[in-house]
Amino acid sequence: MRFEQLDLNLLVALDILLEEQNITRSADRLHLSQSATSGILSRLRAFFEDDLLVQIGKKMQPTPFALELQGPVAGVLATVRGSIIGKKANNPEHSERHFKIIATDYVIQVLLSHMVAEVAKLAPKVTFEFLTPFAHEMTILSKGGADLMVAPEDIILSNYSNQALISDELICVADVNNSEIGETLTLEQFSTIGHVSVGFARVSLQSIEHWLVNTLETKRRIEVITSDFSTMLNAVLNTKRVAIVPRHFAEMHLQHKSLKVVKLPFDPPNLKESLMWHPTLDNDPMHRWLRQQIIDCAANFK
Repeated sequence: MRFEQLDLNLLVALDILLEEQNITRSADRLHLSQSATSGILSRLRAFFEDDLLVQIGKKMQPTPFALELQGPVAGVLATVRGSIIGKKANNPEHSERHFKIIATDYVIQVLLSHMVAEVAKLAPKVTFEFLTPFAHEMTILSKGGADLMVAPEDIILSNYSNQALISDELICVADVNNSEIGETLTLEQFSTIGHVSVGFARVSLQSIEHWLVNTLETKRRIEVITSDFSTMLNAVLNTKRVAIVPRHFAEMHLQHKSLKVVKLPFDPPNLKESLMWHPTLDNDPMHRWLRQQIIDCAANFK
Protein backbone atom coordinates (compact mmCIF):
# COMPACT_ATOMS: atom_id res chain seq x y z
CA MET A 1 0.00 0.00 0.00
CA ARG A 2 1.25 3.46 -0.88
CA PHE A 3 0.63 6.73 0.91
CA GLU A 4 1.95 9.93 -0.62
CA GLN A 5 4.13 7.74 -2.89
CA LEU A 6 5.62 5.88 0.09
CA ASP A 7 5.18 2.12 0.28
CA LEU A 8 3.95 1.78 3.87
CA ASN A 9 5.44 -1.72 4.11
CA LEU A 10 8.83 -0.03 4.03
CA LEU A 11 8.11 1.65 7.37
CA VAL A 12 8.21 -1.72 9.12
CA ALA A 13 11.58 -2.43 7.54
CA LEU A 14 12.83 1.07 8.39
CA ASP A 15 11.84 0.62 12.03
CA ILE A 16 13.77 -2.65 12.26
CA LEU A 17 16.78 -1.33 10.34
CA LEU A 18 17.09 1.67 12.64
CA GLU A 19 16.74 -0.49 15.73
CA GLU A 20 19.20 -3.20 14.67
CA GLN A 21 21.61 -1.02 12.64
CA ASN A 22 22.72 -4.24 10.98
CA ILE A 23 21.63 -5.76 7.64
CA THR A 24 22.03 -9.39 8.72
CA ARG A 25 19.98 -9.08 11.93
CA SER A 26 17.37 -6.95 10.17
CA ALA A 27 17.06 -9.55 7.39
CA ASP A 28 16.48 -12.29 9.99
CA ARG A 29 13.68 -10.29 11.66
CA LEU A 30 12.11 -9.42 8.31
CA HIS A 31 12.41 -13.05 7.11
CA LEU A 32 14.19 -11.81 3.99
CA SER A 33 17.57 -12.37 2.40
CA GLN A 34 20.39 -9.92 3.05
CA SER A 35 20.31 -8.78 -0.57
CA ALA A 36 16.56 -8.12 -0.39
CA THR A 37 17.02 -6.17 2.84
CA SER A 38 19.81 -4.13 1.28
CA GLY A 39 17.46 -3.44 -1.63
CA ILE A 40 14.82 -2.13 0.79
CA LEU A 41 17.39 0.16 2.39
CA SER A 42 18.27 1.49 -1.06
CA ARG A 43 14.59 2.23 -1.75
CA LEU A 44 14.26 4.02 1.58
CA ARG A 45 17.35 6.07 0.85
CA ALA A 46 15.95 7.07 -2.52
CA PHE A 47 12.58 8.09 -1.08
CA PHE A 48 13.97 10.11 1.83
CA GLU A 49 16.97 11.39 -0.14
CA ASP A 50 19.21 10.52 2.80
CA ASP A 51 21.71 7.73 3.51
CA LEU A 52 19.79 6.81 6.71
CA LEU A 53 22.47 4.27 7.75
CA VAL A 54 26.16 4.76 7.04
CA GLN A 55 28.82 2.06 7.29
CA ILE A 56 31.55 3.24 9.70
CA GLY A 57 34.14 0.54 10.27
CA LYS A 58 32.26 -2.65 11.08
CA LYS A 59 29.13 -0.87 12.27
CA MET A 60 26.28 1.02 10.64
CA GLN A 61 25.49 4.39 12.16
CA PRO A 62 22.17 6.25 11.69
CA THR A 63 22.34 9.70 10.17
CA PRO A 64 20.90 12.68 12.08
CA PHE A 65 17.84 12.59 9.79
CA ALA A 66 17.35 8.87 10.53
CA LEU A 67 17.40 9.59 14.25
CA GLU A 68 14.68 12.20 13.71
CA LEU A 69 12.59 9.62 11.85
CA GLN A 70 13.02 6.80 14.37
CA GLY A 71 10.61 8.09 17.02
CA PRO A 72 7.72 9.03 14.68
CA VAL A 73 8.03 5.79 12.69
CA ALA A 74 8.02 3.64 15.84
CA GLY A 75 5.07 5.66 17.18
CA VAL A 76 3.02 5.15 14.01
CA LEU A 77 3.67 1.40 14.02
CA ALA A 78 2.89 1.13 17.74
CA THR A 79 -0.43 2.88 17.16
CA VAL A 80 -1.28 0.53 14.29
CA ARG A 81 -0.37 -2.53 16.33
CA GLY A 82 -2.13 -1.36 19.48
CA SER A 83 -5.21 0.44 18.24
CA ILE A 84 -5.97 -1.40 15.01
CA ILE A 85 -4.34 -4.82 14.66
CA GLY A 86 -4.25 -5.42 18.40
CA LYS A 87 -8.03 -5.28 18.70
CA LYS A 88 -8.35 -8.64 16.96
CA ALA A 89 -5.32 -10.20 18.62
CA ASN A 90 -6.45 -10.48 22.22
CA ASN A 91 -6.00 -14.23 22.56
CA PRO A 92 -3.23 -14.95 25.07
CA GLU A 93 -3.41 -18.72 24.61
CA HIS A 94 -2.47 -18.44 20.92
CA SER A 95 -0.53 -15.17 20.94
CA GLU A 96 3.06 -15.27 19.70
CA ARG A 97 3.98 -11.79 20.92
CA HIS A 98 7.58 -11.12 21.91
CA PHE A 99 7.80 -8.62 24.78
CA LYS A 100 10.92 -6.63 25.62
CA ILE A 101 11.07 -5.43 29.23
CA ILE A 102 13.70 -3.14 30.73
CA ALA A 103 14.39 -4.10 34.35
CA THR A 104 17.20 -4.63 36.84
CA ASP A 105 18.24 -8.10 37.96
CA TYR A 106 16.64 -7.27 41.32
CA VAL A 107 13.22 -6.71 39.73
CA ILE A 108 13.59 -9.76 37.52
CA GLN A 109 14.47 -12.04 40.43
CA VAL A 110 11.90 -10.86 42.97
CA LEU A 111 8.99 -10.10 40.62
CA LEU A 112 9.22 -10.73 36.88
CA SER A 113 10.52 -14.30 37.18
CA HIS A 114 7.25 -15.19 38.92
CA MET A 115 5.25 -13.40 36.22
CA VAL A 116 7.05 -15.27 33.44
CA ALA A 117 6.25 -18.59 35.11
CA GLU A 118 2.56 -17.72 35.34
CA VAL A 119 2.37 -16.43 31.76
CA ALA A 120 3.94 -19.67 30.51
CA LYS A 121 0.84 -21.48 31.76
CA LEU A 122 -1.66 -19.04 30.23
CA ALA A 123 0.15 -17.97 27.06
CA PRO A 124 2.76 -20.63 26.20
CA LYS A 125 3.75 -19.03 22.88
CA VAL A 126 4.49 -15.58 24.35
CA THR A 127 8.22 -14.91 24.66
CA PHE A 128 10.26 -12.39 26.63
CA GLU A 129 13.50 -10.48 26.41
CA PHE A 130 14.91 -8.60 29.40
CA LEU A 131 17.04 -5.52 28.75
CA THR A 132 19.28 -3.85 31.31
CA PRO A 133 18.46 -0.23 32.21
CA PHE A 134 22.19 0.50 32.27
CA ALA A 135 22.48 0.01 28.51
CA HIS A 136 19.18 1.56 27.41
CA GLU A 137 17.69 5.00 27.95
CA MET A 138 14.01 5.39 28.75
CA THR A 139 13.47 6.98 25.34
CA ILE A 140 13.74 3.47 23.88
CA LEU A 141 10.06 3.09 24.82
CA SER A 142 9.06 5.90 22.45
CA LYS A 143 11.13 4.33 19.68
CA GLY A 144 9.42 0.96 19.98
CA GLY A 145 12.61 -0.75 21.17
CA ALA A 146 10.95 -1.98 24.38
CA ASP A 147 7.39 -2.61 25.55
CA LEU A 148 7.72 -1.95 29.27
CA MET A 149 10.14 -0.65 31.84
CA VAL A 150 10.24 -1.18 35.60
CA ALA A 151 12.09 1.62 37.39
CA PRO A 152 12.17 3.55 40.69
CA GLU A 153 9.12 5.78 40.87
CA ASP A 154 11.14 8.98 41.19
CA ILE A 155 12.62 8.57 37.71
CA ILE A 156 9.36 7.69 35.98
CA LEU A 157 8.59 10.16 33.19
CA SER A 158 5.34 12.07 33.78
CA ASN A 159 4.26 11.95 30.12
CA TYR A 160 4.39 8.15 30.04
CA SER A 161 1.71 5.79 31.28
CA ASN A 162 2.69 4.14 34.56
CA GLN A 163 1.51 1.98 37.44
CA ALA A 164 2.99 1.60 40.93
CA LEU A 165 4.14 -1.98 41.56
CA ILE A 166 6.17 -2.79 44.67
CA SER A 167 7.76 -1.13 47.68
CA ASP A 168 10.79 -2.69 49.35
CA GLU A 169 12.69 -1.85 52.52
CA LEU A 170 16.35 -0.91 52.12
CA ILE A 171 18.87 -2.62 54.39
CA CYS A 172 22.65 -2.57 54.78
CA VAL A 173 24.88 -5.62 54.26
CA ALA A 174 28.58 -6.28 54.81
CA ASP A 175 30.98 -9.17 54.53
CA VAL A 176 30.41 -11.56 57.45
CA ASN A 177 34.11 -11.32 58.36
CA ASN A 178 34.19 -7.53 58.35
CA SER A 179 35.52 -6.90 61.86
CA GLU A 180 35.49 -3.10 61.59
CA ILE A 181 31.72 -2.94 62.10
CA GLY A 182 29.41 -4.86 64.40
CA GLU A 183 25.68 -5.33 64.25
CA THR A 184 24.99 -1.62 63.92
CA LEU A 185 26.53 1.40 62.20
CA THR A 186 26.89 4.87 63.67
CA LEU A 187 26.15 7.80 61.39
CA GLU A 188 29.86 8.66 61.41
CA GLN A 189 30.77 5.13 60.33
CA PHE A 190 28.10 5.21 57.63
CA SER A 191 29.53 8.44 56.23
CA THR A 192 33.20 7.40 56.29
CA ILE A 193 33.09 3.71 55.40
CA GLY A 194 33.38 2.70 51.74
CA HIS A 195 30.15 1.84 49.92
CA VAL A 196 29.33 -0.29 46.89
CA SER A 197 26.39 1.04 44.90
CA VAL A 198 24.47 0.15 41.77
CA GLY A 199 24.19 2.89 39.20
CA PHE A 200 25.55 4.54 36.12
CA ALA A 201 27.95 7.47 35.72
CA ARG A 202 28.28 7.79 39.51
CA VAL A 203 24.52 8.05 40.00
CA SER A 204 22.88 5.53 42.31
CA LEU A 205 19.85 3.88 40.78
CA GLN A 206 18.34 3.67 44.27
CA SER A 207 18.39 7.47 44.30
CA ILE A 208 19.11 7.49 48.03
CA GLU A 209 21.87 10.08 47.66
CA HIS A 210 19.47 13.03 47.40
CA TRP A 211 17.53 11.78 50.42
CA LEU A 212 20.72 11.49 52.50
CA VAL A 213 21.74 15.04 51.66
CA ASN A 214 18.29 16.59 52.10
CA THR A 215 17.30 14.65 55.24
CA LEU A 216 20.51 13.86 57.09
CA GLU A 217 22.89 16.34 55.46
CA THR A 218 25.36 13.54 54.83
CA LYS A 219 26.76 11.62 51.88
CA ARG A 220 27.93 8.11 51.20
CA ARG A 221 31.52 7.47 50.24
CA ILE A 222 30.88 5.39 47.12
CA GLU A 223 34.02 3.50 46.15
CA VAL A 224 32.58 0.95 43.71
CA ILE A 225 29.67 1.30 41.26
CA THR A 226 28.27 -1.81 39.57
CA SER A 227 25.71 -2.29 36.83
CA ASP A 228 23.55 -4.85 38.65
CA PHE A 229 22.57 -5.82 42.18
CA SER A 230 24.13 -9.30 42.07
CA THR A 231 27.54 -7.88 41.24
CA MET A 232 27.08 -5.27 43.95
CA LEU A 233 26.74 -8.00 46.58
CA ASN A 234 29.76 -9.84 45.24
CA ALA A 235 31.77 -6.62 45.33
CA VAL A 236 31.16 -6.39 49.09
CA LEU A 237 32.62 -9.84 49.81
CA ASN A 238 36.11 -9.95 51.32
CA THR A 239 36.17 -6.16 51.74
CA LYS A 240 35.52 -3.61 54.49
CA ARG A 241 32.79 -2.00 52.38
CA VAL A 242 29.01 -2.08 52.82
CA ALA A 243 26.06 -1.88 50.43
CA ILE A 244 22.45 -0.77 50.73
CA VAL A 245 20.16 -3.27 49.02
CA PRO A 246 16.43 -4.07 48.86
CA ARG A 247 15.48 -6.48 51.63
CA HIS A 248 13.77 -9.06 49.39
CA PHE A 249 16.83 -9.26 47.16
CA ALA A 250 19.21 -9.52 50.12
CA GLU A 251 17.20 -12.32 51.70
CA MET A 252 17.51 -14.35 48.50
CA HIS A 253 21.31 -14.07 48.66
CA LEU A 254 22.03 -14.18 52.39
CA GLN A 255 21.55 -17.93 52.45
CA HIS A 256 25.18 -18.61 51.55
CA LYS A 257 26.20 -16.98 54.88
CA SER A 258 28.97 -14.84 53.37
CA LEU A 259 27.15 -11.60 54.14
CA LYS A 260 25.64 -10.13 57.28
CA VAL A 261 22.95 -7.51 57.85
CA VAL A 262 24.06 -4.35 59.64
CA LYS A 263 21.50 -2.04 61.21
CA LEU A 264 21.56 1.47 59.79
CA PRO A 265 21.64 4.51 62.11
CA PHE A 266 18.47 5.85 60.44
CA ASP A 267 15.30 4.63 58.76
CA PRO A 268 15.90 4.86 54.99
CA PRO A 269 13.09 5.50 52.50
CA ASN A 270 11.60 2.48 50.78
CA LEU A 271 12.61 1.63 47.24
CA LYS A 272 9.40 1.97 45.20
CA GLU A 273 9.30 0.46 41.72
CA SER A 274 6.77 1.39 39.04
CA LEU A 275 5.81 0.00 35.65
CA MET A 276 6.08 2.40 32.70
CA TRP A 277 5.11 2.17 29.03
CA HIS A 278 4.48 4.43 26.06
CA PRO A 279 0.91 5.82 25.90
CA THR A 280 0.43 4.47 22.36
CA LEU A 281 0.25 0.99 23.93
CA ASP A 282 -2.50 1.87 26.42
CA ASN A 283 -5.20 0.11 24.40
CA ASP A 284 -3.17 -2.75 22.95
CA PRO A 285 -5.13 -5.78 24.28
CA MET A 286 -2.16 -8.14 24.69
CA HIS A 287 -0.02 -5.41 26.20
CA ARG A 288 -2.83 -4.56 28.61
CA TRP A 289 -3.22 -8.26 29.45
CA LEU A 290 0.51 -8.57 30.21
CA ARG A 291 0.48 -5.44 32.36
CA GLN A 292 -2.29 -6.99 34.42
CA GLN A 293 -0.25 -10.18 34.89
CA ILE A 294 2.63 -8.11 36.24
CA ILE A 295 0.32 -6.11 38.51
CA ASP A 296 -1.23 -9.32 39.83
CA CYS A 297 2.22 -10.73 40.65
CA ALA A 298 3.15 -7.46 42.37
CA ALA A 299 0.02 -7.80 44.56
CA ASN A 300 1.63 -10.94 46.07
CA PHE A 301 4.86 -9.12 46.88
CA LYS A 302 5.24 -9.05 50.67
